[in-house]
Amino acid sequence: MYAIIRTGGKQYRVSAGETIYVEKLAVQAGESVTFGEVLLLGGDGDAKVGAPLVSGASVAGTVLEHGRDQKIRVFKYKKRKHYRRTRGHRQHYTAVRIESIAV
Repeated sequence: MYAIIRTGGKQYRVSAGETIYVEKLAVQAGESVTFGEVLLLGGDGDAKVGAPLVSGASVAGTVLEHGRDQKIRVFKYKKRKHYRRTRGHRQHYTAVRIESIAV
């Protein structure tokens, strides 16, 4: 069974036992978290599609760690004007292990 959830402005396809990396959540490591915005439930047989959410469905997970992703370089450039700017960015994330999908 799998579900499509929405958190942090993004959508993720999750199933029990896998680890996902989402936008930083205000939950301590080791605590449980529940995602209530379930957009679709699928797996065996027919899929339940919400309009926009599947009523009564939730996904439970455990927060493993908080961290920062690899650095990306942001380079701005205008030709023939000698305009060059370089900045870096490291996005914060939360690693969550999906425990169960409740219907």
